[in-house]
Amino acid sequence: MDFEHGSIWLVAPTQEEGWFTTDDGARLWYAVEGEGEPLVLCHGGPGLWDNLGRLATPLAAHALVVRWEQRGSGRSEMVGPYTIDRFVADLDQLRRHLGVERWVVGGHSWGATLALHAALASPMTTRGLLYVSGVGIGRAWHVAYRAEADRRRTSAELNRLHELKARSRTPDEEVEFRTLSWMPDFADQAEALALATVEARSSFPINREANTTLNAETGTWEESDLVGRCHRLMVPALILHGDHDPRPSWALSSLVDALPRCQLAVMPDVGHLPWVEAPQATTQLIDEFLASIP
Repeated sequence: MDFEHGSIWLVAPTQEEGWFTTDDGARLWYAVEGEGEPLVLCHGGPGLWDNLGRLATPLAAHALVVRWEQRGSGRSEMVGPYTIDRFVADLDQLRRHLGVERWVVGGHSWGATLALHAALASPMTTRGLLYVSGVGIGRAWHVAYRAEADRRRTSAELNRLHELKARSRTPDEEVEFRTLSWMPDFADQAEALALATVEARSSFPINREANTTLNAETGTWEESDLVGRCHRLMVPALILHGDHDPRPSWALSSLVDALPRCQLAVMPDVGHLPWVEAPQATTQLIDEFLASIP
């Protein structure tokens, strides 16, 4: 790829897939498509895999979109350590591997948390923050999320979920377990089973160690400390959230208030994966945000 160093970055249309090696020797997967200003997307989890291709491709009409799989996830090497500092360092090494000086850092769900911490760690290399379906910087949302997710399942579905969770699962049972876990993430419950099944059929394993370790780390963070750090983050930020996401939008309030240049867009009739249920509206909101960054 050929970049013009300076305040404006122009690239030829490109699509590539490959691996880069971190300073501790981990081999991590990434993909690049599109042209324009760089935007990197971090997938959810922790311990899942990149599922953001359907979001990235329409955005690639106006941006150079980078996707990657975090260590221990998908095609990337199954090696720790699984800490937020290590993941932030991995992301910065990807930036340098691609020869990018500054980019917009984005993420979905857990990936939104990772994107926020990457921006906090390196504001000089961050042009903007895209925070999609995140959970804010506190922990009060968790009880409300669990209750709402269970409310959206039938008694039979809930019992089956608990049964599968408690034992080792065959490959078919793993798909069933993931489907039952992710059904509440969709606004249209008539379509939730089919939509969740598509996500659940991935051949990649869930990295339970990464999930447990990173979730435990997030539980140690002080909200007041994060608020103070966010007050000093002067990059533009867009927070996207579905009004039917079982993770409550009110949990975002302290983050919205803390970021000095933040806009919040709560999308109607959308759950946790807005690019699946409202692709055109999602693309338009992100395109407008990217175009608004000086």
